[in-house]
Amino acid sequence: MREVVQRGLYYDELEPGVVYRHRPGRTLTEADDVLFSTLTMNHQALHLDAAWAATQPFGQRLMNSMMTLSTLVGLSVGQVTQGTIVANLGFREVEFPKPLFHGDTLYAETEVVEKRLSASRPGQGVVTLEHRGLNQRGELVARAVRTALFWTRAAHEVITVPDGAGPAAPPGPAGPRLTSGDEAGAW
Repeated sequence: MREVVQRGLYYDELEPGVVYRHRPGRTLTEADDVLFSTLTMNHQALHLDAAWAATQPFGQRLMNSMMTLSTLVGLSVGQVTQGTIVANLGFREVEFPKPLFHGDTLYAETEVVEKRLSASRPGQGVVTLEHRGLNQRGELVARAVRTALFWTRAAHEVITVPDGAGPAAPPGPAGPRLTSGDEAGAW
């Protein structure tokens, strides 16, 4: 019997200029917003106080932008990074050009902007991704440029258990430490 395990894409499979459209989208609810905001200790009235938010410029509560960002990245996991990413290295150019409200649906797409093999970590590569979030009307509501460290297929297969159960135990008691090399940004 042939088995297929869901995974993201290896460094080798990612091509600059390719856009991955992630489906299904995610309809964000009032409950999502209140839960996320209270779990993260964000007591901003724009998320929690409907009466007060009604007196503000948008006339209603806004989705917590950090939830929007988290959901945007989360929507990409199954198609792009599941099991093939080593580490998230950072975000830049995070913006929210239009508001997202309770009941709006967030759709995501990811474009591979650039990539290069790591200078200090053989078998891994640095990939720059641009995540874009659009609402149900196709309006851009979120954008973030993200840098991540990915496995190459050959290097990852070397550490994968032959039965396909997943990565083998890393060498040593705690496995190899993830460091950026001798200088910042040396990945």
